[in-house]
Amino acid sequence: MDNKDLNEFVQDIINGRGLSDSEIKHLLSTENRKELDKLYQVSRIVRDEFTGNKVFLYSFIYFSTYCKNECSFCYYNKLNNISRYRLSTDEILRICSSFKGKQIHMVDLTMGEDPYYHNNPHLLVDIVKNVKNELNLPIMVSPGVVDNDILKNLYNYGADFLALYQETYDKELYERMRVGQSFRDRINARKFAKNIGFCVEDGILSGIEPDIESLIKSLRGMEDNDSDMVRAMTFTPQEGTPLENQSQFSSEQELKIISILRLMFPDKLIPASLDIEGIDGMVKRLNSGANVVTSIIPSNTTLEGVVNYDRDLEERNRNVENVVSRLKTMGMEPAKQSEFNQIIGL
Repeated sequence: MDNKDLNEFVQDIINGRGLSDSEIKHLLSTENRKELDKLYQVSRIVRDEFTGNKVFLYSFIYFSTYCKNECSFCYYNKLNNISRYRLSTDEILRICSSFKGKQIHMVDLTMGEDPYYHNNPHLLVDIVKNVKNELNLPIMVSPGVVDNDILKNLYNYGADFLALYQETYDKELYERMRVGQSFRDRINARKFAKNIGFCVEDGILSGIEPDIESLIKSLRGMEDNDSDMVRAMTFTPQEGTPLENQSQFSSEQELKIISILRLMFPDKLIPASLDIEGIDGMVKRLNSGANVVTSIIPSNTTLEGVVNYDRDLEERNRNVENVVSRLKTMGMEPAKQSEFNQIIGL
């Protein structure tokens, strides 16, 4: 593709041109370095048309690692014999206080589907209220599938974003991954949340699909949801889970998917997670078209993440200062809070 054709393609994408299944299949299949570099370049150009060199930063507080589910891919599934914690409200607020004055645009309050909170949803709402009062920032909640009334209360008392990942839109694969959980309930929860005013995030796991057709089905599934943020995360086998011995794909597939998501969703928020490969991995994901950095945690914290590549490291290099410093070397910078608020409709 010469520069003229490239410019026309970029402009068509910006103007709403979609990708065909055959185009997506070609992009997912390519291993040619020059073609991949061109894909990442195009995705950056499209991203920059909407958000320029600005990046949005989310802090991450995994406040309960208890869960009632048996997800075959997840370290925190209820059958795994691991140490767990449930932070008190005071502990959560102490973590929040460490983010004051930092360049954080949103606080991500994540938990497993903890029966304690599912049976006492008012306590979950109280956490949202307290964090809102402490930081006065947008709040993302990741409580799993909860009743509509709970979603209403979370929204009314300060939650702005709901993260609820499908992981896959291949129903047969979903049943093996999210054991015993309703495929449709997750979709309906996002739709309800969107209808009452939430921004919503959907996401898929990269590296679990049996074939490219299954992955395309997942990409199309996200396309049907009108999500405000879409993500992909590389599947990483977790100790003690049914999939602990499954081979892990290279993160290159995730980078391809991020770029394809950017072409499919030109103006959407697309995360680069620090939880897979740290700040070096963040750079690769931003260079593939992402415009959000997630899983920022304070220095010297024992907070859990989803994958925790750095759980056993003495120093977990995922604080906001180091993220911002690396962004500067890339010619990027944190957006203003007002710019983020405008994107999410606040």
